[in-house]
Amino acid sequence: MKLLHTADWHIGRTLNGFSLLDEQEHAFDQILQIAKEEKVDGIVIAGDIYDRAIPGVDAVSALNEMFRRINLENQIPIYAISGNHDGAKRLNYGRDWMEFSNFHLNTLLEEAFVPVENDDVQIFMLPFFDPMDARVYYNKQGLDEEIVKNIHTINDAMNLVLTDIEKKFSPNKKHILISHFAVTPSKDDELELTSETTSKVGGLATLTANRFEKFDYVMLGHIHTRFASPNDKIRYSGSPVKFNVKEARLKNQGKGVDIVDITDDGITRTFKKIEPNTDLIVLEETWETLLDPEFYKNQPVDKDWFAITITEFDRTQHTQTNIRAQLQNIYGTVVELDYQNIQNDQSNLTLAKNSKDLSPEDTVDQFYKSITDKDLSESQKNIVENIFVELGKEK
Repeated sequence: MKLLHTADWHIGRTLNGFSLLDEQEHAFDQILQIAKEEKVDGIVIAGDIYDRAIPGVDAVSALNEMFRRINLENQIPIYAISGNHDGAKRLNYGRDWMEFSNFHLNTLLEEAFVPVENDDVQIFMLPFFDPMDARVYYNKQGLDEEIVKNIHTINDAMNLVLTDIEKKFSPNKKHILISHFAVTPSKDDELELTSETTSKVGGLATLTANRFEKFDYVMLGHIHTRFASPNDKIRYSGSPVKFNVKEARLKNQGKGVDIVDITDDGITRTFKKIEPNTDLIVLEETWETLLDPEFYKNQPVDKDWFAITITEFDRTQHTQTNIRAQLQNIYGTVVELDYQNIQNDQSNLTLAKNSKDLSPEDTVDQFYKSITDKDLSESQKNIVENIFVELGKEK
């Protein structure tokens, strides 16, 4: 069995107000072409199909056309799950009759315990879920009340879920898992550029790779770079396009998909690159350099998008200058513009170094001072403190 592994399409995503739909459709055309050239037995989409739970009409229309071309026009099976960005119940609509065309879609926890299988392979499709989903599911299953009450974290829930999935294993078959979570090699590891929302997983619940060791291969979504994969058999495909500046800063990472070939002799993986139509270029230069023809003539001006940070910048020298307009006149589309102000460099450096040792309230206080050069007033401090108290209650 040969599968194409992709994830994190985030159809409908924007970048600072600029639609990425054309770029996503360009990436999709390449994904479909790769699938046809490789003669795959299915395309795996490991969650975050849409960018939000209630996608816009243009996003729904675009994804519908993508699925039509894969599944109806080219008769390629689809194995898809919902991620944390998807509206699980909304996406679930139509699931029952999709299976008649080999479109397999799991968005609810209870669907994960029935594999899609052939004579050689079992594919378990475990969508994103939270501990409350597990408590509701196991309560309906009549599990001991005390055990259900002790499901507090995603690790608690996953231990129960994977144990029950493993009970469904058929001997002499390869066991494949498709899922959408943050997975690290060990509990001490951090994932850089992990998700679509943060630069580190941080407070997001993470799982460790050893919990998946009974599977022959795991296809993951949620992390946008394949280099975050815990090991050779637990893999992230990464997103097919760059979604933010942090991803664009990862030089030479390349976006693409994996071709996973499952045979009696083992499982092999081949990376297939996706070329961007409109790339996202990050420039961090002084104002003088950015305006130097010798510099910008070597850039893909009027072709790609630019995220520009002006370094060593003194705002007082440019009070009458329309900075963005001048840069767009040279470079074309500037999707992000930032400054490294000379007067704030040292305070920002101090904030970055000390923030790990500060309370949340003090971190806000330092950040405010780095921007305004003033301390928070007593009333502002009270507001900040009350906000963190309320957030603590929600946890």
